[in-house]
Amino acid sequence: MRFGSALLAVASLAATVKGFWLGDVAHQGLAPFAGANYPVFRNVKDYGARGDGVTDDTAAINAAITAGNPCNRGCTSTTTTPGVVYFPAGTYLISSSIFPAYFTQLIGDAGSPPTLKATANFAGFGLIDGNPYYTPVLNWMSVNVFFRQVRNFVIDTTAIAPGTAATGMHWPTSQATSLQNIVFNMPATGDVVHVGLFIEEGSGGFMTDLTFNGGAAGASMGNQQYTMRNLKFNNCKTAIIQLWDWGWTYAGLSINNCQVGIDISAGGSSNLNVGSVTLIDSSFTNVPVAILTAWTTNSVPATAGSLVMENIALNNAPVAVKGPGGTMLAGTTGSMTIAAWGNGHRYTPSGPAQFAGAFDATNRPGALLSNGRYYTRSKPQYENFPASSFISVRSAGARGDAATDDTAALQNAINRAVAESKILFIDYGLYRVTSTIRIPPGAKIVGESFPVILSAGGFFNDINNPKPVVQVGSSSGQQGQVELSDFIVSTQGVQAGAICIEWNLASSGTPSGMWDVHVRIGGFTGTQQQIGQCVKQPGNAAVNPNCMVAFMAMHVTRGASGLYMENVWLWTADHDIDEHLNTQITIYSGRGLYIESENGPFWLWGTGSEHFVLYQYQLANTRNIFMGQIQTETPYFQPTPNALVPFPPVASLNDPDFRASCAGVEGNCAAAWGVRVINSRDVSIYGAGLYSFFDNYSTACSTFTAGQTCQQRITSIEGSSSNINIYNLNTIGTREMINRDGARVAWFADNVNTFASNVAVYKSG
Repeated sequence: MRFGSALLAVASLAATVKGFWLGDVAHQGLAPFAGANYPVFRNVKDYGARGDGVTDDTAAINAAITAGNPCNRGCTSTTTTPGVVYFPAGTYLISSSIFPAYFTQLIGDAGSPPTLKATANFAGFGLIDGNPYYTPVLNWMSVNVFFRQVRNFVIDTTAIAPGTAATGMHWPTSQATSLQNIVFNMPATGDVVHVGLFIEEGSGGFMTDLTFNGGAAGASMGNQQYTMRNLKFNNCKTAIIQLWDWGWTYAGLSINNCQVGIDISAGGSSNLNVGSVTLIDSSFTNVPVAILTAWTTNSVPATAGSLVMENIALNNAPVAVKGPGGTMLAGTTGSMTIAAWGNGHRYTPSGPAQFAGAFDATNRPGALLSNGRYYTRSKPQYENFPASSFISVRSAGARGDAATDDTAALQNAINRAVAESKILFIDYGLYRVTSTIRIPPGAKIVGESFPVILSAGGFFNDINNPKPVVQVGSSSGQQGQVELSDFIVSTQGVQAGAICIEWNLASSGTPSGMWDVHVRIGGFTGTQQQIGQCVKQPGNAAVNPNCMVAFMAMHVTRGASGLYMENVWLWTADHDIDEHLNTQITIYSGRGLYIESENGPFWLWGTGSEHFVLYQYQLANTRNIFMGQIQTETPYFQPTPNALVPFPPVASLNDPDFRASCAGVEGNCAAAWGVRVINSRDVSIYGAGLYSFFDNYSTACSTFTAGQTCQQRITSIEGSSSNINIYNLNTIGTREMINRDGARVAWFADNVNTFASNVAVYKSG
């Protein structure tokens, strides 16, 4: 399939653009719960930074970050104090770490990325320390650090002596976070001990367009799961050191002139720490050992170190995979392509069968490909457009104070931007809407630090007549393209009939895109769905009708097609993010992401869907779906109540009917599906973490010792589904890992991994 370039011609504008529009537009963002004078946007030069490569700008940058007293040292989490800290082009000399606050974005000029350059005597754990050790533990619990970005920088440690420990960036973090367009420059010669990117824990996450030059390790990382694409490593000793994980998906890696490409040997074969790695559409050039592993046929745990590779180009890479006993897969001093190779347990379609070798590569539909690889497209930053190309919703009359009805003002701003071929800028705020916001073809919308479109009122509260909060395309199959980035859709109060996003648009040629567009339901100030209304009540199966807060997160309708989604998190909150103890809450949202497009194609890079009653992902009567390292969690309250309530199954939506399907099934059967595929074909999942941590708010069920009894089933392939491929499926708390038409395919105890159970390869029959 061939794809066009940007939807707007930029050639005539490029010559007139002198600076990045983000630094030039008026900033009117309102944080309604942080005080009237709280500064959402801060330009570091307004706080004294010079960017001249001579002046020490550390204090000025940190002053910009801490302006308005956002959530920093000792603060648990918050959504009330957002921040965009902007760096114009220049070189910013820093002598100690920069500490981004919670819910704060660090953004450089996208057209001329600024350099953060360490002094020779730099002191700190990362030029950017995203989660500091003020005490022996991280400042923020790494699995609860959400909604933050760093993009458009050069991070330079070359002034620090090669033999002195130095880290470019420390980033233990979690969902709805991203790094984009960052270059890490380190010494390339001598006894180098520098590390570009270091992550030791968390629950990520997404990264794209990173380049690592030099260093002992480009990236040294451990986290539950991650999706990373388009990473380049040049002249590193080791490109990637995988410290630990449950599941990790890499795509589009380019590893050049490194001694080792990816080291997944942590812990050794008797105690492997790396659960699984999925590697696709990547290349190794002048790399003696592409993959270093500790896996053997007797590794402990049984499936730890699972590796799946597909479409990997080798150019002078003599050893493709090296294990404890030597070469497991030979490479070449010339050029070759590994079609598909792996090790671990496979079900094709039955199993388990332990394997280490080649297998049949996925039959990739051409509709999903560009130049032989899966199609990718980075979030547009509109660096070639001047400030005059943007329309502000606040200037158009929207208030964003979480109380005013902004429906008309927001809709008028969208319509005007499309009519004038301009880009809509949603200044930060909480924009309360009482009827559907319609996004027509041609729209380009970008938010400032995750503004929120917040549904409210009776229009969205009829469970028998659900209505979309945001509707893309007026009718299913309407032709056209849109680009949406950096905002949130949510609900306020009781909203039992709210479909947060309905996607009707059919995009041919260039796909439409959603980048860092999230559904966040409940658990934050302004929603009226917090501990004051919906605090958890373990053991109480009664449904509080005031806590029925969404019908569905996102619905892709039958006529829709051509949608690219990147770093999209659909989250029904399990805790109150604005309460200092992160107290758990019980709120009810019916369905996660439902795709029933008849044709596709759809690309889901680094998406997650969590805590919906009936399912997290459901694909019905569809085809041509790519999914890269998806992540799900079952509602913490289930089975008290279970998935039979409070949302009755709707046959026209292909909802699961647990009363019928659970007849005769043992254990906790009526629990939300992680992934359900019905009568669909050409679906490929490159990494999946499907987690069920709780039984009525107790985690005792989620261990191997306890028998993984949180729920009985989590992945279902049904009906005429064909060419369904799942690589590195990791499940927690679930006994039956995969079911086909109700019959068990994979059993948790057969596939024990580090903390999850793992199936490296599943292919439907």
